[in-house]
Amino acid sequence: MIQMQLHDMKETTMAGGSIPHFQNDAGYPTIDIGVKEFMCTGANPPFDHPHVFLDMGDDNEKVCPYCSTLYRYSPKLKATETQPAGCLYIDQAA
Repeated sequence: MIQMQLHDMKETTMAGGSIPHFQNDAGYPTIDIGVKEFMCTGANPPFDHPHVFLDMGDDNEKVCPYCSTLYRYSPKLKATETQPAGCLYIDQAA
């Protein structure tokens, strides 16, 4: 029983413990995502805001306090998928 719970817990965490980052260059009022813990960057640099950690907890949506984007959890999406598409933030190493 305990081993099964640990296995289930591993499947719900991100590989390597990384938290996905999302951006909203297009200014969408709402973005559906496949995780409940994430970072919002606002737009892509240099127009980003402080990268803030957001946790929906038991809720299925969360508003970013910096850019007011409403993020909604969708269990149909993978951790790196968004609807509308293209809102995953990928850090471009210098």
